[in-house]
Amino acid sequence: MNSVLAARGLVKTYGDVHALAGVDIDIKAGDVLAVVGPSGSGKTTLLHVLSGILRADGGEVFLDGRAIGELNETGRSALRRTAFGFVFQSGMLVAELTAEENAALPMLLAGGSREESLGAARLWLARLGLQGLEKRLPSQLSGGQAQRVAIARALAHRPRVIFADEPTGALDTRTGQEMMTALLQAAEETGAAVVIVTHDKAIADRALRVVEIQDGRIAQGINTGVSA
Repeated sequence: MNSVLAARGLVKTYGDVHALAGVDIDIKAGDVLAVVGPSGSGKTTLLHVLSGILRADGGEVFLDGRAIGELNETGRSALRRTAFGFVFQSGMLVAELTAEENAALPMLLAGGSREESLGAARLWLARLGLQGLEKRLPSQLSGGQAQRVAIARALAHRPRVIFADEPTGALDTRTGQEMMTALLQAAEETGAAVVIVTHDKAIADRALRVVEIQDGRIAQGINTGVSA
């Protein structure tokens, strides 16, 4: 099976520091990849370059064989609203929007109708155990509930790849594991690939593959078995 997302020779520098120093990686549909490594090793930079948030200084990222570096900022932004989904450590929900509006936001920003976008958002909120909480604001949700809204937002538009940056970092261990179960089961249902940056070994152990980043390079890759 061909890769959904591939990177070749990625380089990203900040002054004299090589955050990425020639990274190659392949991610297939349904893959669950954990990226681990010490602080400052380049994990989050890799996620940001793979997702088009940052441009690489060298090398290229390919989505379904197409170089995303060829896109301008408008094109990369459109890609992040359609082909990619995101779950961040703090959820990064919009405080003024309800749970259903937050979950529908990528579809609304991409020009989808409000009715259809909110309908898809409600379906995912229900699947993630949040039925009845659709009208609540983020301030009215627990940390675990807010992260489930973030998962719904990442999945409702059926992206090809979901990027999760320390998604359990602000949660207790039990809630974090429950959140990961919800994310991985939902991703499996849609066939999306998942790329997780984490410091948490228990979370990394849930992945099908683990790669370690050291000094901007991939140090090792480990097949870890079953994700869910």
